[in-house]
Amino acid sequence: MALDIEDYALISDCQSGALVGRNGSIDWLCLPRFDSPSMFGALLGNEEHGRWLLAPADPAAIPRRSYLSDTFILSTLWETEGGQVEVIDFMPHGGGPDIVRRVRGLSGSIDMHMDLRVRFGYASSVPWMRQMKDARAPAGEPHALVAVAGPDACVIRGVRMHAEGRKHIADFTVQAGETRELQLSWYPSHRPIPGPIDVDENQRSSAEWWRSWARSCSHEGPYREAVVRSMLVLRALTNEETGGIVAAATTSLPEQAGGIRNWDYRYVWLRDASLSLKVLLGQGYAREAEAWRDWLMRAVAGDPGDVQIMYGLAGERELPERQLTTLPGYRDSAPVRVGNAAVGQFQSDVIGEVMVAMHAAREAGVPETEFSWPLQRALMQFLEQNWRRPDHGIWEMRGPAREFTHSRVMVWAAFDRAVRAITEFGLEGPLVRWSTLRDNVRSDIEERGFSVARNSYTQFFGSEEVDAALLVLPQVGFCASDDPRMLGTVAAIEQDLLRDGLLLRYRTRTSVDGLPSGENQFLACSFWLAEQFARTGRQAEAEALMTRLLALGNDVGLLSEQYDVGAGHQAGNTPQALSHLALIWAAEALQGTVSPGR
Repeated sequence: MALDIEDYALISDCQSGALVGRNGSIDWLCLPRFDSPSMFGALLGNEEHGRWLLAPADPAAIPRRSYLSDTFILSTLWETEGGQVEVIDFMPHGGGPDIVRRVRGLSGSIDMHMDLRVRFGYASSVPWMRQMKDARAPAGEPHALVAVAGPDACVIRGVRMHAEGRKHIADFTVQAGETRELQLSWYPSHRPIPGPIDVDENQRSSAEWWRSWARSCSHEGPYREAVVRSMLVLRALTNEETGGIVAAATTSLPEQAGGIRNWDYRYVWLRDASLSLKVLLGQGYAREAEAWRDWLMRAVAGDPGDVQIMYGLAGERELPERQLTTLPGYRDSAPVRVGNAAVGQFQSDVIGEVMVAMHAAREAGVPETEFSWPLQRALMQFLEQNWRRPDHGIWEMRGPAREFTHSRVMVWAAFDRAVRAITEFGLEGPLVRWSTLRDNVRSDIEERGFSVARNSYTQFFGSEEVDAALLVLPQVGFCASDDPRMLGTVAAIEQDLLRDGLLLRYRTRTSVDGLPSGENQFLACSFWLAEQFARTGRQAEAEALMTRLLALGNDVGLLSEQYDVGAGHQAGNTPQALSHLALIWAAEALQGTVSPGR
């Protein structure tokens, strides 16, 4: 059975990533990209669905994990009766894709056990496995194990394994001062087997690359460690070749145990990409922000009417949702989904997110290109004709399209940034028309998206319900954080959506999302609330909420999408980019700073 979600740590090479369990088992790995089919899928089933276990043979061994400072190189110190051993897990940056598992004896004599089960194609195939003589292998182990199935292949080096049924086993002893290096290299099966890598050099260069990137983070203050780790998470979720950042490294981890709210988050949402751009600008990563801006332009290029809410890592548009039968789901939470049907939804707020991000780039000094402003003008022309159109909202409701207040506020933000591009930066555009539309959208929101009875903005026009997404209103400048209407909205959100001190996104019992009711508290929304508290003088409450939220991260500082307070466990896909983005903004608010474009 898969471990608790918080028991997994991510390693990444900025192309893909692996989840390493506290028990030493890699239970999730998709190569060569985050959205490739899994070759280790035990996370969504059991060990027969693929894993790579490496741990002391002593079942009483106690692990203690940490990342080597400001990297995604994972160190696990194991304490056993026979001694102490360290396992270093990492994916070398700039190569491969490879996984290195380096075992170093620190004291005594430790018996190690390895259990390898390769299952390509979301556990749809057991590969052909063969031992081979490997003249290029590191000294002391002249053998390698090769796995091949269809288009996928991998080679494993470093220890002699033997077959037991449909798994490969190795047992070996590590003495104090001794090191064993295990390598797994994926490659297309039609190509030659790649040679071994220089582990020392790759660990050194990868560590320096991560640390150099982290040093550019400009945030200072009591939450710097959490902010730096969150920035590193965003970088780890980025495909360096294409520039796309996935919403999370996983698919189908349930929002509620046993439920059907299991979605594939291994794609690039325009909303998350835009928010990431603003965060990168706010933390001093101008070059990365410019690359993000370019990715956004490539993704949305073409007919504005064809703009999607999400894309593949290289901008792919076809992401059909299907249910797998080869994986039973995390602790039998079915279905397991690949692809995401929300790709076909209309969500008007994403155009606002793009326009807000592009404006933030201008404010930070990122120059317009030959295509960037014409593209934004085309998006605005589309919005002029479609701003009244009901949509499915930020939470990708699978119920009827509605006039969601948050979506309409982001439409206002789009027109606002378009107007300011003209008045503040001298760009060409229909100033009078866009100004008039901006005012019309505001009037529409104030008249139809506000409940006098509740003294609150509402989830959608005509509703008396609230939505945690309304906390975004002051973030994009629609109103001040201490505006009386916003304060009334916050009071309503606290009344309706706070559960055990953390926020739900909305009340699912209203069936607005077209799904059975029930989900856990949403971490990004709770960080938004901490930000709102900090910006309205509720400093003590902001700090208390921030402290609690940070404590919900796992032992290496990773946050999932949601948290099940009753069970005391993380829920949803992990690590979640939006949770870490919201953490950074909350930390800035508590420090008293304002992000660009907000």
